[in-house]
Amino acid sequence: MSKERARRREERLAVLEKEKAARARKVARRQRRRELVKRLTPRTRKTGQLYRRTRSQRLGILLGLAVAVAAVWLLVPELSLRIVLTAVLVLAAPALVVVVLGRKAG
Repeated sequence: MSKERARRREERLAVLEKEKAARARKVARRQRRRELVKRLTPRTRKTGQLYRRTRSQRLGILLGLAVAVAAVWLLVPELSLRIVLTAVLVLAAPALVVVVLGRKAG
């Protein structure tokens, strides 16, 4: 009788160990999936701002660029050089704004 009880107890313990191992695998798989999703989801900005510059800063940038383009068109005699300098001003303006005002201005 005691041998039979011992055998049944061992069977119960074996079943419990299998269930415990399956549960641990399921938890580990869920944890790995969560970590993967967390790594793959893009991080968003918490500020929610659409424009980084204030209205006066944007106005100053536009006026400065307009003055520079007007100076090029009034002071440079050759048409091809005017066009090239205007293109350079337009292309270099964003970099100059970041250098002068910084990325987090506003």
